[in-house]
Amino acid sequence: MKMLKSMLFIPGDSEKKMIKGNGSNADALILDLEDSVASDRTALARDMVRDYLRSHADRGRQELWVRINPLSTDKALPDLAAIVAGAPDGIMLPKSGSAADVIALDHYLSALEQREGVAVGSIRILPVATETPGALFTLNSYQGASARLAALTWGAEDLAAAMGAASNRLENGEYEFTYLLARSLCLAAAHAAGVQAIDTVTTDFRNTDKLIAEVRASRRAGFTGKMAIHPDQVDPINRGYVPDEAEIAHARAVIHAMQNAPGTGTVQLNGQMIDKPHLVQAQRVLASAGLRE
Repeated sequence: MKMLKSMLFIPGDSEKKMIKGNGSNADALILDLEDSVASDRTALARDMVRDYLRSHADRGRQELWVRINPLSTDKALPDLAAIVAGAPDGIMLPKSGSAADVIALDHYLSALEQREGVAVGSIRILPVATETPGALFTLNSYQGASARLAALTWGAEDLAAAMGAASNRLENGEYEFTYLLARSLCLAAAHAAGVQAIDTVTTDFRNTDKLIAEVRASRRAGFTGKMAIHPDQVDPINRGYVPDEAEIAHARAVIHAMQNAPGTGTVQLNGQMIDKPHLVQAQRVLASAGLRE
């Protein structure tokens, strides 16, 4: 499955922004039927999203995902009924409470794929897994929940609203502890489930330096992609999830050192002891750069 470094949100009722998103280097567009669409334009947005999906059947360069409304609302099933015919690559599920929501969505998709002649099981699922307080206590439920599960991501804005917080940030601009906890739990849950960990958006979309810093920290922590809310964020995100030359050189040195010490669990490299976890990390660095050992 393709690794998605950048996923760009596009309002589902804006043809202009769809065209602009298509011209970006985003690995995936998220055609939105939820927060960025006014209630009185939902039906229009569904039709526009379905038509866009059908007219962009070749997804080799850019995948097309759809963020539906939460399963707890009366909009979710009409969203799905309208857009599955366009065979989206995946569904972003907002305000997911636990793996039970993924399982329910899996069943809905299977029925609709069958109805629309879309390959059953082809549409993947990406839950936004931290947008409600209770969801923080169920993040370990996603492991093995569905073969459709492609990734987990987290969100801080809806969580703050649900908790009545004045802000999710400290005075220095860093996330308050509760939201760092949500981020860490989502990251761990994604790796436990063996799926991609996608970092949340940087809302200050004009601050490129902040974006670059957040992407670097994200990749160091173990995230492999990030969502974007503006096309200008896409290229810095894509670059940020590719290791630089120094990292690649170090990874090759680690692999070379371990290969030249068969039967030895630990070797020395530049004054440091390295072992199997270092080897695994080095292999991941090369893989994320699209390189072989």
